Amino acid sequence: MRVDLHNHTKLCNHATGSVDEYVKRAIELKIDEYGFACHAPMNFDPKYRMKLEERALYENWVNEAKDKYKDKIKVLLAYEVDYLKGFMLDEILNANVDYLIGSIHFLQNKNELWGFDNPEFIGVYESVDINKIWEDYFSAIEAMAKTNYFQIVGHLDLIKVFKFLPKKDVRLLARNALKEIKKANMVLEINPAGLRKPIGETYPSKQLLEEAYNLGIEITFGSDAHSVEHVGFGYEDAINLAKDIGYKKCATFYKKEMSLIDF
Repeated sequence: MRVDLHNHTKLCNHATGSVDEYVKRAIELKIDEYGFACHAPMNFDPKYRMKLEERALYENWVNEAKDKYKDKIKVLLAYEVDYLKGFMLDEILNANVDYLIGSIHFLQNKNELWGFDNPEFIGVYESVDINKIWEDYFSAIEAMAKTNYFQIVGHLDLIKVFKFLPKKDVRLLARNALKEIKKANMVLEINPAGLRKPIGETYPSKQLLEEAYNLGIEITFGSDAHSVEHVGFGYEDAINLAKDIGYKKCATFYKKEMSLIDF
């Protein structure tokens, strides 16, 4: 079975292509389960996410594709939610969807939030202690897991995107976050989007995925497509990484209930 659960739509304002185009490409690539998890509306950073009033349109697009292509592929409905206390919307956290991906894209810097994976703000990395950035990042992941709102952790070590790496052992930095992820019964996506970025490797790293495996944390796969060309991107790399570590099954979801299937 081939699963790809992290994909976007043009409603997030930084992706292109129609839902139909994405699904047709997924069928061509023999993907069995294809999930849309576009950036959820929230009360922050509207430039890079759908508006709340577009939620119905988004869900209609995906649900129509579910029905239209049901004999060829299983289409799933989800959201990628930025974990930001005070900004998330209850109607999204409680939405009737197949799963929620919880992600961290913002950290606190001098009493302001900065988008650490946005090239516009890359200069911040050179103005603060790099170990502190990584510690803050994994503290945010830990807090996110403790909420029990989410089924999947999006791109676990996204903080490495621009190759500003910590001087401390990343396994130690991530240890408490991984323990909370396990407690919450969340799964990690293997996300090859990092292969398109300066870091040039999947999220998470092999080191962190080994730690997750040892803790009994399950995985899934998501290409993080923001264009039709990204559909299925890096899938073989992700599969080979998972198999090298010892994984044989991946998670998928229906109405927030997890099931494990062979990949």
